[in-house]
Amino acid sequence: MTTQSTLALVTGASRNIGLEVVRQLAAKGMTVILTARDANQAQSAAASLVASGLKVVSHPLDVTDEASVRTLVDWVEAEYGRLDVLVNNAAGFADWMEKPSTADLKAVQALMEINLYGSWRVTQAFLPLLKKSAHPRLVNVASGAGSHGDMQFGLTTNGGSSASYGISKAALNALTVKFAAELAGTGVLVNAVCPGLTATAPGMEAMGARPIPEGAASIVWAATLPDDGPSGGFFRDGKPLAW
Repeated sequence: MTTQSTLALVTGASRNIGLEVVRQLAAKGMTVILTARDANQAQSAAASLVASGLKVVSHPLDVTDEASVRTLVDWVEAEYGRLDVLVNNAAGFADWMEKPSTADLKAVQALMEINLYGSWRVTQAFLPLLKKSAHPRLVNVASGAGSHGDMQFGLTTNGGSSASYGISKAALNALTVKFAAELAGTGVLVNAVCPGLTATAPGMEAMGARPIPEGAASIVWAATLPDDGPSGGFFRDGKPLAW
């Protein structure tokens, strides 16, 4: 897949893994739209990358707000007329001690609104522009927490803790498969990626977390697959994961 004039959009990208995904995609020659709920944070993050010579532009986006999503779609269509790569990275997190029996369901709904419905909403809205691309790629940033295959943080581990986060990511994997099935034969490759335990907070490397660039590279791999690449899969470091 050529990246010379490729246009990518990353949600939740003002810091951590999202910001590094933007940097790595732009380093491959793409023009990348960096989005975040806070317009100032998005602009500041983009400016830091532009200063190093990368093609990055910013735009505010709240994935839970239909009007915000629609405004961005209209802007991308007017400015570029298409979208080549969509990375649904925006996510919320649950308290690690949260158990399904005692979880605050209002908080659960709020998390699902970001992690599942946010990605669903953004994908629906941008799909017409993705279909205008010669090499469209859709990447959902999932987690081993939403799988049966992750023996450290998966659905059956740790006494059911962080319940809503794991459930939301399992649902995101299911959404990925459904979109891949619907879009089979259209050229749109749809995959979910787990970046692995990544050092997004101080002290996490002591817990075995890997550097942010390594986690981001998994996502970039799926965003730059060749036309005969997989679709409907769940991957880490380019290798299939059970879910």
